Amino acid sequence: MTRERNGQDERNGQDGPSPRGDGTRVVRAGLPEEEPYAPPLPGPVLAAHFHLPGDPAQAPYSYGRDGNPTWTGLETAIGELEAPGDETARTTVFASGMAAISAVLLSRTRPGDVVVLPSDGYNLLVPMRERLEGWGVEVRTAPTGGDAQLDALDGAALLWIESPSNPGLDVCDIRRLADAAHERGALVAVDNTLATPLGQRPLELGADYAVASGTKALTGHGDVLLGYVTCRDPELTASVRLWRKTVGAIPGPVEAWLAHRSLATLELRTGRQAANALAVAEALRERPEVSGVRHPGLADDPAHPVAARQMRRFGCVVSFTLPDKGFAERFLGALRLVDDATSFGGVRSTAERRGRWGGDAVPEGFVRMSVGVEDAADLVADIRAALDEAGRG
Repeated sequence: MTRERNGQDERNGQDGPSPRGDGTRVVRAGLPEEEPYAPPLPGPVLAAHFHLPGDPAQAPYSYGRDGNPTWTGLETAIGELEAPGDETARTTVFASGMAAISAVLLSRTRPGDVVVLPSDGYNLLVPMRERLEGWGVEVRTAPTGGDAQLDALDGAALLWIESPSNPGLDVCDIRRLADAAHERGALVAVDNTLATPLGQRPLELGADYAVASGTKALTGHGDVLLGYVTCRDPELTASVRLWRKTVGAIPGPVEAWLAHRSLATLELRTGRQAANALAVAEALRERPEVSGVRHPGLADDPAHPVAARQMRRFGCVVSFTLPDKGFAERFLGALRLVDDATSFGGVRSTAERRGRWGGDAVPEGFVRMSVGVEDAADLVADIRAALDEAGRG
């Protein structure tokens, strides 16, 4: 029997090489040692406090805001995916992706610091920028494409990268930017939400933080809000964990257990979604009413050359633009296999007119589509039929 533990196999007590395949890794990640008659993945530990004799500093668990065995299992599992075989990597899970983002940006910056953010990233980076500036932090922005953030790094304390960007799907050279930032004394955080650790490993590309919303493809079923931060540096880990404890941005044990359960299918889900997304993107490009189709997996996409060097799969999101707001809304209303909903990464396909939220510099007819695990032929047929119906007005 083979078990992965701390980057090694245990084969009848003999050390050996770690499993290299993603499919093997995800189904074993974070599981406890086998015990006779115990479940392979223990259920959620529902506890606000724990029995606590003696010195609290020696206790593995003391109070429900500090730690929970269910979190530990999930954190171990995510760490094994973000940095396979690296025993220095530690993950901290949060109540949401924004809680994880806030923990990095707000725990590491002080008045007078310079932070570099993408100008085309997730739209809640806009109020985050306003919050940082209200604290006396200088915020510089630059687009993701073309590694434009390079020109904003002098004097920076932290560089925030989102690659691929949401919703425009531009890509930057993470290693190049990380090396340049470190030369200037800046830390580097990469939002890895869209890629997932099976598509891209920011720590291996030089980042100090890998940050993601586990709400999306990591858990993939649209039933959990979750975020996480993975670091190699113990001091950085301690900083984000203190932030989590101080502000109380903790996940529930049931959510953590659901997320850990969902990881087992991550390789199957993301592989199917990436293939489906490419098929959808290729079909959309055949339609005259559709413009600006973006997906990093398209061979002639502007992001593809860099994405092909640093990504192992290209994600489930496709973006494109329809003639106007009305056309886009008719199209979304005519879809039968694609739900009109926000978020992305789920097993069921979704799409939305992104401009309805504000905060994204996109045309009124811009659509972000998250491609699920349905049959690709069915999705393509549904999209073509919806475009036909939308065109009839």
